[in-house]
Amino acid sequence: MMKAQSPQHSPQRRRLLAASTRLAIGGAAWFALPGAQAQPSYTVTTAQLQDAVAKRFPLRKRANGILDITVQAPQLRMMPEQNRLGAVMAVEAGGPALRRAYPGTFDLDFALRYEASDMTIRAHELRVNTLQFEGVPPEVSMLLASYGPQLAEQALQGAVLHTLKPQDLALPDSMGVQPGSITVTARGLVIAFVNKPVS
Repeated sequence: MMKAQSPQHSPQRRRLLAASTRLAIGGAAWFALPGAQAQPSYTVTTAQLQDAVAKRFPLRKRANGILDITVQAPQLRMMPEQNRLGAVMAVEAGGPALRRAYPGTFDLDFALRYEASDMTIRAHELRVNTLQFEGVPPEVSMLLASYGPQLAEQALQGAVLHTLKPQDLALPDSMGVQPGSITVTARGLVIAFVNKPVS
C-alpha cells in the first residue's frame, strides 16, 4: 500500500524550510519568509557599508589645474524615509589658486543601484547639500562654490558600497530570482529579489 507523504517531509516543505533559514554569508545575511511565494532578501549592515566605501579614500581631485581637493572617507548615515544614504566628508582645499590649505566638509546624499556585471552596490544620483569651509576669503569662497559641488560628486559617484560574491547568489539563483530593489533601513540595506526574466 502506498503511504501518503507527510507534509513535514515533502520536498516542497523541505525547500521552504531551507529557504526560510537565516544564513550567515560573508558577514551579511539572507532571509526568506515561509510560504509558497517566499523570496529571499539580502541584508547589509551600516558597518559593512562604511568599511567598503572607506577603501576608496583618501581621494584627491583637481579642477582645471588650479584647485585641489583631498577628501577623507565619508561618515555614512541611513536615510530610510528617503531611501537614500547621507555622507559627511572631511576635505582639504588647496592648489595653485590658493595660498594655503583650507579644511572643510562636504555633505551629500545619494541613492543606490545594483550593478549586475560585477555584483556591486554603487552610489548614484548624488545630491550635494552643503560645502563648508571656515575662514576663507571671498575670492576663495567663490572658487570653491564654482568647483566644489562637482568635485564632491566625483568623490562618491559610482563608489562601491558592497560587493556580493558568487556564493552569495547561489541560494536565490537556485530559486530562479535575482537582485531587485534596494531598501535603506535604519540599520543598513535590504536587497529584495525578483523573478528572473524568462529567456
